[in-house]
Amino acid sequence: MSQQTSRTVLGVDPGLTRCGIGVVKGSAGAQLELVDVGVIQTSTQLPLEQRLLELEAALIDWFDKHRPDVIAVERVFSQHNVRTVMGTGQAAGIALLLAAKRGIPVVMHTPSEVKAAVTGNGRANKSQVADMVVRILSLKEAPKPVDSTDALALAICNLWRGSATSKIEQAVRAEKTRISKLVKR
Repeated sequence: MSQQTSRTVLGVDPGLTRCGIGVVKGSAGAQLELVDVGVIQTSTQLPLEQRLLELEAALIDWFDKHRPDVIAVERVFSQHNVRTVMGTGQAAGIALLLAAKRGIPVVMHTPSEVKAAVTGNGRANKSQVADMVVRILSLKEAPKPVDSTDALALAICNLWRGSATSKIEQAVRAEKTRISKLVKR
């Protein structure tokens, strides 16, 4: 079985006040490498449009610095606090727009998908996810704040799940081609 090509994934745990960013390189079945991790913060004292501009500028820096092959973004899910959901959605939108402008594929993962991929349990708590991120990336400790660890978990999830997804997509394309040839006969 051949080794898969290494990819660089930029994980985005979207948030308007704190947006976690993590870059992981590797492929499924191989040791993954932490490339960079951090948090983009915007001041709650600024108007919304200025916060979005700051987030955009910081994300552009991350995109330029790491030139990711794919962007993994946490899918916004319903929360009780509408204000939090709005900020999360706006931050995710900035990341999606920048990726689209650069032609970088985007994959969105739900929190339970990320937890299941990283820990084997879709209901794992933040501490369990952080412990597994530390193990998977051979770190001494989990990055702080938790938003940065969550971004790394997103990137790991994408590297592991993306491999399986692309194999399924290849198999589906091959089957469609086979059927198409049979129909033409």
